[in-house]
Amino acid sequence: MPTLLILFGLRFYFYLRDHEPVHIHVESGDGEAKFEIIKEVRLVYNHGLKPKDVKLAESIIEENKENFISEWEKAFDNKSER
Repeated sequence: MPTLLILFGLRFYFYLRDHEPVHIHVESGDGEAKFEIIKEVRLVYNHGLKPKDVKLAESIIEENKENFISEWEKAFDNKSER
């Protein structure tokens, strides 16, 4: 599972056997969340991340969205619907 970014105690990654739609997992010492990132950043689930960390993760994903999608496409050798 490639780590895309570690920032402010949050790790952003996806699994190599993951599935569409393009999404990013985020984890901290408190838990994990999943965000879809095609078209708009959307929280799919949150298991234990504090609300402030969910908001922070969402902001970081927005800023890095194009890079994250690019890394996903490289890993899965495909183009996603943007």
